[in-house]
Amino acid sequence: MDQDTMAQNSALVMRLLASSVVVANRAGKIIRDVMSRGDLGIVEKGKNDLQTEADRSAQRCIIASLSQQFPDIAIIGEEGTQNPEVPSDWIVTDSDHSILSMQCPNDYKKIETKDVVVWVDPLDGTSEYTQGFLDHVTVLIGLSIKGKALGGVIHQPYYNYKVEPESTGRTIWGLVGLGVGGFLPQQPPQGKTIVTVTRSHSDALVQAALEALHPDETIRVGGAGNKVLLLMEGRAHTYVFASKGCKKWDTCAPEAVLTAMGGKLTDIHGSSYNYEKTVEHPNSRGVLATAKGVDHESILKKIPESVKNKFP
Repeated sequence: MDQDTMAQNSALVMRLLASSVVVANRAGKIIRDVMSRGDLGIVEKGKNDLQTEADRSAQRCIIASLSQQFPDIAIIGEEGTQNPEVPSDWIVTDSDHSILSMQCPNDYKKIETKDVVVWVDPLDGTSEYTQGFLDHVTVLIGLSIKGKALGGVIHQPYYNYKVEPESTGRTIWGLVGLGVGGFLPQQPPQGKTIVTVTRSHSDALVQAALEALHPDETIRVGGAGNKVLLLMEGRAHTYVFASKGCKKWDTCAPEAVLTAMGGKLTDIHGSSYNYEKTVEHPNSRGVLATAKGVDHESILKKIPESVKNKFP
């Protein structure tokens, strides 16, 4: 069966996931191209909130490509609703063949376009990108179905770039009920607690939540996608962020992939976030994520009530 026929015969969710993998790769190339040209075109959107030409261009590529293939699906991107007119070579219409060849889980076979929202963070870790921490950068495309983060693509444009300078990055994906692809999930080491936390957005509350977990080791890195990747790769047990600074486009894709491999992501009270298109964009009750094999409830109980009360 050729790819066009396979795509036509595939369920909407499988087609959208398969397309998002290829689109995320293209966005990653745009991000590398902007960096190699040297003019990042930095704009300050607010305190500690930068935007570069790479953010803007990568988002235009993603929205234009997905809109052309799925014109009726709601797409919400970090950089607002830009005019998606883009160079023709930014329009991606290919799909990942291996995903299309998989059996769609029964729960998704009848999903319609109105049930789906795509959450896009075209460049997660912008601050790190401008400072040269390139391995912190991710492209995030999250698929929410009836309000739940169930599918996701995480592309790392600079994966392993220090060892392989010509690397075109790595793309991982997950669909709850199907599994994950593009990497080999690992569980973190037993007998110790490694916590990952923000590199640049810390305050007294963030610190109080971190200290309550009594970590043996703390990993401070940028980007929500990057921090959740540490959980997936078995390099950390928990990601905690007692702050309102995270948004739905930061967590939709990472939550979906993490959940698909057996981990969990909630707010600081243990409730799931809603990703329907009408919701507010900030994750106003913080973020707590745990790797596969880590007891999410026991971590939740360690967060002080004094911290939880700040996020009603």
